[in-house]
Amino acid sequence: MVTQTRQRPVTRAPAAPGRRQSLRSAQRTSGWILVLPAVAALVVVTLLPIAYGFYLSLTSYNPVERGGPRFHGLDGYVAVLSSGQFWQAVLVTIQYAAGTLILTVPAALGLALLVNGRFPGVALFRSMLFLPRVVSLVAVSMIWLWLYSRDGLFNYVLDLVGLPPVSFLTDEDTALLSLILMRAWKALGGGMIIFLAGLQAIPKDLLEAAAVDGCGRWRQFRHVTLPLLVPITIYVVVVDVIYLAQSFSEIYILTSGGPLSSTTVVNMLIYKEAFENYRLGHASAMAFLLFCLIFALAYLNIRVLSRGGRR
Repeated sequence: MVTQTRQRPVTRAPAAPGRRQSLRSAQRTSGWILVLPAVAALVVVTLLPIAYGFYLSLTSYNPVERGGPRFHGLDGYVAVLSSGQFWQAVLVTIQYAAGTLILTVPAALGLALLVNGRFPGVALFRSMLFLPRVVSLVAVSMIWLWLYSRDGLFNYVLDLVGLPPVSFLTDEDTALLSLILMRAWKALGGGMIIFLAGLQAIPKDLLEAAAVDGCGRWRQFRHVTLPLLVPITIYVVVVDVIYLAQSFSEIYILTSGGPLSSTTVVNMLIYKEAFENYRLGHASAMAFLLFCLIFALAYLNIRVLSRGGRR
């Protein structure tokens, strides 16, 4: 008679507390070693320049003159806030950002609705619309500089229809609007792609249920699509506000802040203060005030759009 013996599973003894402690310590040390280069780069490249810039904002410093920065506390901020030139630049910045957003956001949403369906060549159409977003802003500005020039395409078209030429970039009444049109065209593709991703993430069941309840396409868009796109809209608006409030390259290339400071945004004024007037203390104070302005505009947009989405 053959008897079969069952093999018991081999169980390992739990690791000793001291061994577990050393293993955790080794893992923690390895983690810090891996993170340390990124932390060092963040401190050297970002945090230290910010701290030094804030120190300069509390000083009076002209690198052309002999001597280093002279500390004067908040006097630089008081001087900037009492400057009419600074508030004029703030107004131009708000007009520039608001005008670009008013054109970009609805147009981007409309294009996203247009390319959301399936039709021949839709992928190529999406790529062509997104192309301006990936092109360098400097290159785009150079192209639009020619389009707006006296012998450019726009004035050529006006001449064909019998209209007089327009000084797009040298007229105080048209310079800022011309910049807004160029920047809206540049930002259109990026907003379209983000809205398209939001549209494709909407569950089809909700739209089908709305259709069964008798909602037409407009009511589906008004009561289903738009409320679900509120987070996407907040993201698009806030990100564009952050970028637009820091605009410099296109303004420097197209108008250099003119004519008569009609296109001088805060970033352009900071550049002139730092590299033309050599007042680095005032320029640093303006930079931190610009940060406060961007934060306030972004926060205001989040509150307004979030409140509108809850209605």
